[in-house]
Amino acid sequence: MIEILIADDHAIVRAGLKQCVNDTKDIIVKDEANDGEEALKKALQNDYDVILLDITMPGRNGLDIIKEVKNQKPKVKILVLTIHPEEQYAMRVLKAGASGYLTKESAPQELISAIRKVASGGRYISSSLADKLVFEIGAKKENDNNYQSLSDREYQVMCMTAAGAKLNNIAEELSIDVKTVSSYRSRILRKLNLANTAELIRFAIDNQLVP
Repeated sequence: MIEILIADDHAIVRAGLKQCVNDTKDIIVKDEANDGEEALKKALQNDYDVILLDITMPGRNGLDIIKEVKNQKPKVKILVLTIHPEEQYAMRVLKAGASGYLTKESAPQELISAIRKVASGGRYISSSLADKLVFEIGAKKENDNNYQSLSDREYQVMCMTAAGAKLNNIAEELSIDVKTVSSYRSRILRKLNLANTAELIRFAIDNQLVP
């Protein structure tokens, strides 16, 4: 039996995921978490075969959770299920230690297949994401505006800023102070050779980093 933890801050999403799993004979929802702090606490205190994790939740960001869980419990399997398109977070969560990445637009049967695959030690990614990974490994990008040069925290701040989030909202979401957010934003602009927030938003749109 595959025992999973569902970590998502929307109750209706957790209920839907539980319904999908209840239709199987080999997967059971052992526990739930409705924010990042609860997800991290349960992931470290309990044993699960697979953690089904959303990327953006109150309390702790999904990228931070993946890194901390994998650091302390390297054998645990983490499958990311999120609204964010592959272009935005997929390669980063895989590099952080996740075993797979799915968007919430995926069909229920695809989710079940993904859970089974990562539980058995495999990785689950779409064919389009596989092509992107091969390209990244085989070709060094020469674009000075390469967002892959950003740290994970800088990348989070960039995406949230480009999506229209205010400084206070970003600070609250990432559990950091407003001055730190401003510092991150300044470093982002410098690394990407951008002049202001308007150019940052345009850059994110052009690179399909925001919905």
